[in-house]
Amino acid sequence: MKIGYQYTALIVTGLAGILWGLPAAHRLKSPLDIAAAAAVLCGVVVFILGVLLTCIPVFF
Repeated sequence: MKIGYQYTALIVTGLAGILWGLPAAHRLKSPLDIAAAAAVLCGVVVFILGVLLTCIPVFF
């Protein structure tokens, strides 16, 4: 089984987006909380993509 270790940066970046965006979406005022919620959504997508590409590098 081949593991794509070069995609672990995607996992770290996704987790950083999630960990920053969740509290910020509740803490920031009205126009900025939308950007924080979008950062959480993008973080989830990047995290899942990173896990998928790390475990199965020839998926795409």
